[in-house]
Amino acid sequence: MLLRILHRTRYRYHGAIDMAQHMVHLRPVDTPSQRVLSHELRIDPDPAARSETTDVFGNQRTFFSLQSVHSMLTVEADSLVDTTAPEPLPETAPWRGMAWEQVREHFRYRAHAPFDAASEFLFASPHVPRDDAFTAFARPVFKPGLPALEAARALMERIHGELAYEADSTEVNTPALEALEQGKGVCQDFAHIMLGCLRSLGLPARYVSGYLLTRPPPGKPRLIGADASHAWVSVYVPLPGEEPAGAWFDFDPTNNRCGWGSPGEDYVTLATGRDFSDVSPMRGVIQSGARHTLSVAVTVAPPDELDELEAAEHAQPHR
Repeated sequence: MLLRILHRTRYRYHGAIDMAQHMVHLRPVDTPSQRVLSHELRIDPDPAARSETTDVFGNQRTFFSLQSVHSMLTVEADSLVDTTAPEPLPETAPWRGMAWEQVREHFRYRAHAPFDAASEFLFASPHVPRDDAFTAFARPVFKPGLPALEAARALMERIHGELAYEADSTEVNTPALEALEQGKGVCQDFAHIMLGCLRSLGLPARYVSGYLLTRPPPGKPRLIGADASHAWVSVYVPLPGEEPAGAWFDFDPTNNRCGWGSPGEDYVTLATGRDFSDVSPMRGVIQSGARHTLSVAVTVAPPDELDELEAAEHAQPHR
């Protein structure tokens, strides 16, 4: 599936900004289930300095600095990605047969054990603490001897079925434990809750940020900027043996979908990390006390359809 993603972030400052530095994670990554065909990052005003790097998790990020006075900042990422349908969760050994307790034991500390890079996703992170509340929520579906992937799917289904998706019910910094207690949240909250549950039981899991192709209501046209970023979870299952080897499997508790490589062909992976704090689309510091108004508009669509929407938007008279 060919998808174009237009992600526009705009800050309007209530006063002049003298200097600013920003870091963005807005370039999708190449994975076995997706290939980035093109990517352009447009910044207005033009930055005084700009650099592209790869972070410790393998994500592509851009740093830029503004050293002249400005009252508005617009950052627009325009990406074209070719995705493929993911493999379903394996039905045969070795993946299928590895119980979740075996995965936990694989990562239990042993002297002289070979290092497995997935172990860094076992521990607490800024948005995902270790807490007994996560364990209590996960335990009913983690039956003894249940294969790890089946247990993860059961946990995904429980979050999807028992927690309510409610826009504006939480903020970007709402603690995952608070979202769990109130029983509602958005995709970021559901991902953090699932991470907390998995890690509390000793299973490595990482946060995935990205996009999902959505469909407008019947009879309604697609609108530019009407979509949003999305978040889900990847769970790691090792292969038994002397050398560390394994695979990541994706679970989306918001939409109750899962797969090997991504939850679906209509998903685009942007970045992975321990939680949202590692992969926030944009963060930075400014030299000023000015307040600001933030607007974010995301559109995910087949490229031809998005081209038509842009042409129609540009053809409208400006007021």
